[in-house]
Amino acid sequence: MIVILYAIPIFAATIVLEAVLAWYHRSNKTIDAAGRPRPIYDLSDAVASLHIGILSRVATAFPRLLTLGLYLIAYEQFSVGTWDMKNPLAWISAVIVYDFFYYWKHRANHEVRIMWAGHITHHNSEFYNLTTALRQSSTTFLFDWIFYLPMAVMGVPPAMFVGVALIDLLYQYWVHTELIGRMGWLDWILVTPSNHRVHHGQDDYCLDKNYGGILILWDRLFGTFEVERDEPITFGVRTPVASVNPLWGNWHYYAIIANDFRQARGVSGKLEALLAPPGGWEGKGFETFDPKQFDRYDLKLPRHTSLYVSIQVLLNLLTLCLFLAWFSSWERWQAALAALWIIAGLVGPAGLMEKRRWGLALEIVRWLSAPILGWLLFF
Repeated sequence: MIVILYAIPIFAATIVLEAVLAWYHRSNKTIDAAGRPRPIYDLSDAVASLHIGILSRVATAFPRLLTLGLYLIAYEQFSVGTWDMKNPLAWISAVIVYDFFYYWKHRANHEVRIMWAGHITHHNSEFYNLTTALRQSSTTFLFDWIFYLPMAVMGVPPAMFVGVALIDLLYQYWVHTELIGRMGWLDWILVTPSNHRVHHGQDDYCLDKNYGGILILWDRLFGTFEVERDEPITFGVRTPVASVNPLWGNWHYYAIIANDFRQARGVSGKLEALLAPPGGWEGKGFETFDPKQFDRYDLKLPRHTSLYVSIQVLLNLLTLCLFLAWFSSWERWQAALAALWIIAGLVGPAGLMEKRRWGLALEIVRWLSAPILGWLLFF
């Protein structure tokens, strides 16, 4: 949590830099498959991505001790030895081993419906920029920890595991950009912006490709690699969320699964609703995708709404920093109150952008309650 706290200003600065460069060098426009100019940045989408990212940091602050605790139990009870944390080669090996298991975890997130329901949040954006990297799910922790238990058995100490997990996570930030083209021989070894753009595409050739975290070698080895083509990539998913609400962004595919589960007949049908590959992936369920017919979710924001939500993003980032800094010193009820206030601050602006009647009401209630919350948390 402390590392993420210090990383937030870096994220903010690089996002601003990318947006400025996109506007200056390419007038913030690129061309889609239909020959239409489209922006690299869209305010409502960027706000949604940042708010989903803030929600993920708040949501995962509570169960983090549970998931790490399970790793610690496996390490203490079943490890065959221990790795030397003072040995640089051990750290390099741990990064490689972690990235190997990340590949399989990431692949399962795409090929098992109940896991895709969590991971789809990261792919919901129909744009591809650094804010997309922060569009992290609040629910993937439910299953992700399972894939790393072999590292505990192998003897990777919990502190080393946390360290290499952060390295793998932070590495993946910079590859979410359209401003960096192909990188020659590096594209053969590492996950680069070119490789990862394919992963975020919904075009037919992009589906189920390029799962690696740091190394693209796993995809080459296990047959899931695809090189970026010259044609424009259509970013997003085949089951679009069509909303900037961070809560719905996290839950909309669970709602799809719940509906399929209710309608499924028999045990096998219900298991299929949970565990089958998502519709359309592996070429099943959906018709051939025609990118020329694709229309992005586009909110036309009035200028006053744009200004208000832009200010709220900055305030929400500052509030998140306070939350992460104070979390360990608060009682659980205080942390829960702070989390609810932050979540309201993410949902309210979404309601305003979508012109929901409750959006303004929620914002009024939230700001009226701020003094009481401040007194409960800090005095």
